[in-house]
Amino acid sequence: MQVAITCRHGEIPNDVREYIAQKAEKLLNYFERVTAINVTLDFESDRVTSEIIVDTEHKHDFVSKDTGSDTRATFDSSLHKMEQQIRKYKQKLQDHRRDQPTNALTEAVVEEEPEV
Repeated sequence: MQVAITCRHGEIPNDVREYIAQKAEKLLNYFERVTAINVTLDFESDRVTSEIIVDTEHKHDFVSKDTGSDTRATFDSSLHKMEQQIRKYKQKLQDHRRDQPTNALTEAVVEEEPEV
């Protein structure tokens, strides 16, 4: 998995860059099929815009964006939005309608068949 951090119209200190990379890698805890994470920080006068794009295999891309005055706080806010999107998507993928696991259903059918 790759974490790409880009910056427009300004510079990011190394400690902030390491902080962003560490936090972005934690998105793997929520969804295992993440292939790349792109973080873009855009500095406009006294405002910072943080945008996170997460590429996943066989799925669509997730995008979150936030604007604020502090770099870390803005990034944390957009990261929280991204976590919520991934959690919601993963919850949607899971099938919660089944009462019994599929293994139990197939074992019950095999046991009920009469022997010849």
